[in-house]
Order: sequence, then C-alpha cells, then structure tokens
Amino acid sequence: MLDDRKLAILRAIVSDYVSSQEPVGSRALVERHNLNVSSATVRNDMAVLEEEGYITQPHTSAGRIPTDKGYRLFVDRLSTVKPLSAAERRAISAFMAGALDVDDVVRRTVQLLAQITRQVAIVQYPVLSSLVIRHVEVLRLGPDRGLVMCVSTTGTVEQRIVSLPPDADDDDDLNLVRGKLAELLVGASPREAIDRLAAFADQVPPSVSALSSTVVAALLDIVSDDPGARVAVAGVPNLTRFGDQFETTVRPVLEALEEQVVLLHLLGEATSTSDVTIRIGHENPYEPLQATSVVASGYGADERAWATLGIVGPTRMDYPSAIASVRAVARYVGRFLAEG
Repeated sequence: MLDDRKLAILRAIVSDYVSSQEPVGSRALVERHNLNVSSATVRNDMAVLEEEGYITQPHTSAGRIPTDKGYRLFVDRLSTVKPLSAAERRAISAFMAGALDVDDVVRRTVQLLAQITRQVAIVQYPVLSSLVIRHVEVLRLGPDRGLVMCVSTTGTVEQRIVSLPPDADDDDDLNLVRGKLAELLVGASPREAIDRLAAFADQVPPSVSALSSTVVAALLDIVSDDPGARVAVAGVPNLTRFGDQFETTVRPVLEALEEQVVLLHLLGEATSTSDVTIRIGHENPYEPLQATSVVASGYGADERAWATLGIVGPTRMDYPSAIASVRAVARYVGRFLAEG
C-alpha cells in the first residue's frame, strides 16, 4: 500500500500528463503542486512508484508517465468526480428534448456523448427483452393488406406489413383480434408475449383463425427481434487527435470499433444504472483495444438497465470528467425514455 504522499504524487503525475501530454519530472511536480516536500523527496517517491509499477520512464532522461496500473489506482482512489456545470446540464437536457422516437434518442445520445467527452461514443439500443409492451395495433391498409404495430414503454415503435387472408374482409373480425391481443399483451414483456401468443389461436373463434395466425406471426417476429444487438457509434475522428498515444498506429483500434460484437462486449460489464464501469488498457480483453480505456454505464428506469452506453479513448484521458459525463448522459437518457 502507498502512503498518502506517494498517492498525492501519483495523482499529480496523472493530472499533469493528461493535461500536458508530456512526461512529468520531479521539478515540475514541486513547482505546480503544493506537495510541501523537496525535489529530492519527490524523486525518491517517484522511484518507489516506478518500482511498484505505477509509473514508467518512456525513455532515458525523460520524466515519468502513468502505467495502466497507475491509472487504475488513480481511478479507484477518486474521492470526487468533477460535476457537470449548469450550462452543460442544460445543454444535455435541451439536446435530448427534441427527440422524436427511440432511434432518434440513440442518435442524439451518441452524438452528444462524443461531443462533450471528445472521445469515441458508443450507445447500445435499448434491449427489448427488458421492456414492456404498451400498445398493440392492427390496421387495415387495403382489401388484402394490413399493418401490425407494437409500441414499447421506451416509445419504440415496431411494425410489419402483412397480407390479409381472403376472408378477412370484415372489420368486426379485425376489431375482435385487435381487442383480444391488447388484453393479452399490454403490460407483458416480450418474453411473456411470446408465450402468450403461442396459445392465442385457442382464444378466438375458428372463423378468424386465418387472420389471427397472420397477425400473431407478425407480432412474434416483432417481439423476437432484439435491438439490443445493435449499437450506434460517433466521434471516431476524435481518435486521430491521440495518434501518438498508440504503440504502432491507430488503425487496429479503428478496425476493432467497426465490430458490433466487440463493442457490445466492451459495454457488457456495465449492468447498473448507478455505477460507472471503467476498463483501463490491458484490462480490455480485446488486444487491439488494449491501448484504450472504456468508461461505461447502464441506462434505464431506476436500477433496471435497459442497455449500456460509454466512451472509448486513450488511457491518457481525463477520468473524472469522463466519468461525470457518462454518468450524467446515462441518467438523462434513462429518464427521458422512462418518461416518454
């Protein structure tokens, strides 16, 4: 365990390196920070930090930079997270207020997160299996065509065009099927809806069996389609600002960010709406991204996470600000979807 003075020196090194992008020397630490010790003492403490693996010297006669282990200790010992300003909070609220539907919410969220953090932002679409059906509708579009629509509690609207059977020319039959489906499905989760739809044919008269089969098939297709397998990405050009932070080139990172499965896996540990999950450098399981850090959080209603969002950037990032931004945006989008 490091004593308070060495922890203060580590915090100062991380802070200076993040802001200056240059290795930090003992003289600079004494000049910039109120450490109340001599340069010699700082040098001795830096030697201990280096021996313990918290900082390293990139080349001879240079100052020191934090290692993944150093960043991890810095993050774990954060006593405060830099709060967003009132202007930033108002900007987030105003930006989200104009969203039209859940797709628009996701697009706005990922753009906003990339803009305020200046990192790559990733937002997973709400996982349908954790939501509840709010409304079911069946409409006639013509003599032999219909529209089946399902609305979830996040405002997600999924619809399918269907071919109506030849004998489905009576609107009373359509109203009957619609009413029965509403009784059966409103308030159910998609998983529950699948089970209930399996027995729906037994709850309607034989005269509407062909119509009900057509509608049920469309609804099964809707509730089985999980948008949680999709993510939106924004801010990829932000990585080019940090080209010197990668051992070779930024290309492997950019290629990894094109893989949806990789991105979902990166966000996968963030299952809570109250905590922010941080993976630093080699804590990332995917090798091309081991020069980056991931800051992620779940978003949803109360403690129930519908999906996740986060940022990816070089390990040399402003963690207090990044954590505050991810946490704030997650809370705003969760509240917005819950109230929508």
